[in-house]
Amino acid sequence: MKFRIEKDSLGNVKVPAKALWGAQTQRAVDNFPISGIKMDFPFTKSFVSSLGLIKDAAAKANLKLKLISSKKSKAISKAAKEVWQEKHHNEFPIDVFQTGSGTSSNMNANEVIANLATKYSKVKISPNDDVNMSQSSNDVIPTAIKVSSHMDLTKKLYPALDGLIIAIENKAETLKGTIKTGRTHLMDAMPIDFSAELNAWSSQLRSSKEMLNILEKKLLELPQGGTAVGSGINAHKQFSKCFAQEISKLSRSNYKFIPSKNFYHELSAQDCSVQLSGELKNLALILMKISNDLRWMNSGPLTGLAEIELKALQPGSSIMPGKVNPVIPEAVAMASADVIGNDVSITVASQSGNFQLNVMLPVIAYNLLKSINLLSGAMNVLSKKAISSFKVNHENLAVSISKNPILVTALNPIIGYEKAASIAKKAYKENRPIIDVAAEETDIPKSRLRRLLDPAKLSKGGT
Repeated sequence: MKFRIEKDSLGNVKVPAKALWGAQTQRAVDNFPISGIKMDFPFTKSFVSSLGLIKDAAAKANLKLKLISSKKSKAISKAAKEVWQEKHHNEFPIDVFQTGSGTSSNMNANEVIANLATKYSKVKISPNDDVNMSQSSNDVIPTAIKVSSHMDLTKKLYPALDGLIIAIENKAETLKGTIKTGRTHLMDAMPIDFSAELNAWSSQLRSSKEMLNILEKKLLELPQGGTAVGSGINAHKQFSKCFAQEISKLSRSNYKFIPSKNFYHELSAQDCSVQLSGELKNLALILMKISNDLRWMNSGPLTGLAEIELKALQPGSSIMPGKVNPVIPEAVAMASADVIGNDVSITVASQSGNFQLNVMLPVIAYNLLKSINLLSGAMNVLSKKAISSFKVNHENLAVSISKNPILVTALNPIIGYEKAASIAKKAYKENRPIIDVAAEETDIPKSRLRRLLDPAKLSKGGT
């Protein structure tokens, strides 16, 4: 490999000849051979894109404030646009586990954009003085976390979440009037309408989206303009406002970014990331609940519940012929477990906000974006390959509900709890329908018992 010599304040550095990055990026590559997970990892591509957006918006804001020449501003914007359009993602080689402020990644963006802009303008563009004008890594990286999280939340997670809600509610509509045994403590309980069980899932998901919508608005409040410590040193007083206007235009959406009300808060703490991660964890737990319910309902086919049949997607065993497993709910549950772990990492990282700066920003960005992308992918496959396609075993539902001794609960107001319990135990012991035992043990006519013990009526509750 051929190299060139780049220079920074610490001296000379050998950089690959064709690389767009410079000395500070190369130092970070050499210093942090930790995980092999780069900041352009599939889950964090939006983070690199957001750095491009930030540099583009900053160049435009600086021009509007007459802090930079038109020639330099336009060249920086042109180069930065290529970054946020993902044309140079292979030029971001730094490990996620790097300097806690993310300075290495900020300088990576500055150097790549400066080299490109110099080529376009034929004028020397400085990574620090021009591309990084009115900025600091300390406000760029927190801004990139918010912008990239908002980007992936609205463009990836929301569509996947909406798709899952629709799939569940459509399935529920087709199952309206299908009565099955309810369960508490994994034990037989009163009958429910199958659609009610599914609509409970969609209600959970809708509740989660309501909370995500609240947190999404907080992501629009940007720390850009706080520079090094929150005071805004070396930035024009109007820079934060101009920057927010420019990045709102560049994002090409209906969302309006605004300056944070308190830059000291935004640089020193990662409250919003923690809150968002907490709701993503909650969403993961909802997906785990749905996945586990599906696995239980699909269990069998002979010795389990066998209430539903998930679509067979692949052979389930390398040794047992004919075995088919609930692979989609299993995969979704594993993705959800990883999201829970990500939340722990973000929680620990967020407490590193010592004085005026949090120094675990890159790992917060990585885990937050990873959670958003994992949940998006998991919800897509769950809706398309499990919810939409499972079949109901109506025969098994009917058999189990006819023998469900808990139906006798409906007789409590007539014969009392103790007598009803005795009937339930006898029906269970003799493996007989509850209505037959109740007819023998009470003087209630069988025609009335049919009305009292009608599972469809009981599923509606009330008296």
